[in-house]
Amino acid sequence: MKNENINLLFVCLGNICRSPAAEGIVKKMIKDEGLDHKVFVDSAGTSNWNEGNAPDERMRKHGAKRGYSFDGSARTFRSSDFDKFDYIIVMDNNNYNNVKKLARNDEDITKIHRMTDFSIDLDHDHVPDPYYGGEDGFEFVMDLLEDASKGLIKEIKMRL
Repeated sequence: MKNENINLLFVCLGNICRSPAAEGIVKKMIKDEGLDHKVFVDSAGTSNWNEGNAPDERMRKHGAKRGYSFDGSARTFRSSDFDKFDYIIVMDNNNYNNVKKLARNDEDITKIHRMTDFSIDLDHDHVPDPYYGGEDGFEFVMDLLEDASKGLIKEIKMRL
């Protein structure tokens, strides 16, 4: 059965690096595919440390170099997100476990996916947190997110 609309939520720890980058990358790809009226994209973190903060300046800089805009403000993932979102896409196993703890039933759990589950060319089991690393870490995260986003868009197009 085809869906009318699809809602995506990207989740990392603080919602200032990986998940807002995934949100921005997918928003641009969705727009480029002409699907921005059918797909809603958001992001959240499993911690509330950065609530209300803009995405990390370094992540925004690396995104801008590739033509992406990472804006918005950090918010915390909550159980009610399972009601709004069709896909809850986490960056690593810690995020997976934290989100799963808030699931209320098996249907909620089926909505949780790892970002790297959608990877096409890069073989990595998680999207590492670049926060405490250098420039190379941010570039690697961007590579992983772009690759997995292409696979995600491919799956979404089959569902629409």
